[in-house]
Amino acid sequence: MAAGIPKPLGRVLTSLGAQLKALRTQRGWTLERLSRQSKLSEPYLSRLESGARQPSLAALITLAQIYEIPLRTLLEGDGQAMPPCRIIRSGSSATRITNGLAYRAVSGGGALTGLQAMEMRIPANRHNEKFYRHEGEEWLYVISGGLNLIFEQEQHSLQAGDAAHFDARTPHRLAAAGKRDAVVLLVAAAGTQVPQP
Repeated sequence: MAAGIPKPLGRVLTSLGAQLKALRTQRGWTLERLSRQSKLSEPYLSRLESGARQPSLAALITLAQIYEIPLRTLLEGDGQAMPPCRIIRSGSSATRITNGLAYRAVSGGGALTGLQAMEMRIPANRHNEKFYRHEGEEWLYVISGGLNLIFEQEQHSLQAGDAAHFDARTPHRLAAAGKRDAVVLLVAAAGTQVPQP
């Protein structure tokens, strides 16, 4: 476990890292091949697999799409088959925190991998200038508060009830607008095909 990581978070990262490594080795892939497919660096992937690095949400979405598993399965490691309809009850999935964002998976698990849905809270005091990108599309709906959806060349201000749909390959970031946290429903849809090496 890396120095400075709180023990509960360290256990989560260790478990996630072991799962990521198992998924890669089951496929017989090298870190180099996964790096080419994911556009994530080999050192970053190695640190994720060792539990020494906290992943970004964009990295988790990318890896879930590459491994063709739901984000919820990757986070919770349940690996269970998906019934025809899965109900996700309030409070049934754990809230995770990464890069200052609190989110919980609200999509199924098992075989349905085309959509990854999550409820996300963006703190008003979060300061993050980094842009993220991954394959596929994103659709988000503002539940409460105000949200700034920021691209490299433009910015959009959204209020409760507003929605946005965009190509997730376009570098983007989210920021709360004003003094209140923003709460959004975010749905990420996989691209038509993950690029092959």
